[in-house]
Amino acid sequence: MGCACSDQKHRKESKGHEHSNSSNSNKFHLSRDHRKQSNNLDEDIVIAQYDFQPASDSDLQFKKGDRLKIIKETGEWWLAKSLVTGYEGFIPSTYVARAHTMEVERWFFKDMSRRDTERLLLAPGNKPGAFLVRESETTKGAFSLSIRDFSPEHGDVVKHYKIRSLDNGGYYISPSTTFSSLQELVKYYSRTADGLCQRLGNPCKTAAPQRPWAQDEWEIPRETLKMVKKLGAGQFGEVWMGYYKNSQKVAIKTLKEGTMEPEAFLQEANLMKQLQHERLVKLYAVVTKEPIYIVTEYMANGSFLDFLKTDDGHKLKLPKLIDMAAQIAEGMAFIERKNYIHRDLRAANILVSETLHCKIADFGLARIIESEYTAQEDRPPAPVNVSVMHLRADSATVSWEVPEGDIIIGFSISQQRMDGKMQRFIREVNTTSRSCVLWDLEEETDYIIQVQSIGLYGESQASKRIHFRTLKKTDRFPSNSSNQELAR
Repeated sequence: MGCACSDQKHRKESKGHEHSNSSNSNKFHLSRDHRKQSNNLDEDIVIAQYDFQPASDSDLQFKKGDRLKIIKETGEWWLAKSLVTGYEGFIPSTYVARAHTMEVERWFFKDMSRRDTERLLLAPGNKPGAFLVRESETTKGAFSLSIRDFSPEHGDVVKHYKIRSLDNGGYYISPSTTFSSLQELVKYYSRTADGLCQRLGNPCKTAAPQRPWAQDEWEIPRETLKMVKKLGAGQFGEVWMGYYKNSQKVAIKTLKEGTMEPEAFLQEANLMKQLQHERLVKLYAVVTKEPIYIVTEYMANGSFLDFLKTDDGHKLKLPKLIDMAAQIAEGMAFIERKNYIHRDLRAANILVSETLHCKIADFGLARIIESEYTAQEDRPPAPVNVSVMHLRADSATVSWEVPEGDIIIGFSISQQRMDGKMQRFIREVNTTSRSCVLWDLEEETDYIIQVQSIGLYGESQASKRIHFRTLKKTDRFPSNSSNQELAR
């Protein structure tokens, strides 16, 4: 164990850019902090909300409940000193909460929407009576108490109660019963319901947040990854659950040699890295030497398609399925705002977390839209081929190659290629893409997708979209004559 002297200058300024000469750089004692003393001596003290295991010598190990002093805040990684061990190192900021604030309470969730609150409380692991307190979305200075409830008529639901503030600093739900603090309010309703739907039970359970990834750890050595469990395989490679530096659980996608040129892949991966959203699977790092590896966050319940076939998937009710579809739509809306096209949206490429949060994955085919096409009367149509338009809903994609603008669209019905002319195709290409995921929500997913009709899209004409209908394998396709009618 080394000792940090005042003249040592090996301390990192940001995660992963410099390394101390000591092999145990996360375990040396701090020299005196010469920063100006704050009027509030506790403002730099945080409480660990989760256990944390270091992945490198510069990280600081701690246990849930440990007190730490923050030395420097830099992005997602903060330099801190443990007040338990006296050691110094970097900690993830999402694993700690400021001392003497509401954030140290297990039941307090500061910035959480009503919709996300319901998703958390209805997630597996929580039972009727599970609750949380959050800041009100509509009333500044007020809070909301959200409780999971159950009734034979409606099943599992979440009830919300507004917590109002008193002028003297107290709080109340019912004016007849007031409290000096939120802690006192929670204690009271944990003993008796007193008008609430349920007596408060356990605080809402939630998994530890994803460990932040160091920004400079992008192209990583293959040796830092350990394959543990094979999750699936496809035409272009395999997906594994594994560990990065033997500490952080990740998903590892391996690509067969020759699938893509490393230079082209790296260029595409840099584009993929820019897509950061809570409804998109996080891309952590890549191995660019063949065989190429793609390292992403790990989602415990695997693909949406596989999850729907499990016992837990069969138990999902329609409101939850609609909510999961809405989460996917949130992610697709973000992709659209960034002028990207996913081009392979299907249930197999949606991943599900332990708390049933959905995230969109597999951006290997994503391409940025360089410019928009606009309809012009004097511009001739451009030829476009969409090779196959009727495929199983659980194994292929539909209409991803269809662009905007003045086009001739070629499509196939019953393997008979047809040509259709139109002045304007759908403006939002991903509109049809999003809907394809919903077919996988049906109990029977063995469908064949067929183009039903194509209509014109113009200001002076009725606005229409491409419409799809689903056929079971036992159904017959329309005759060629009807196909030709569709193509006109």
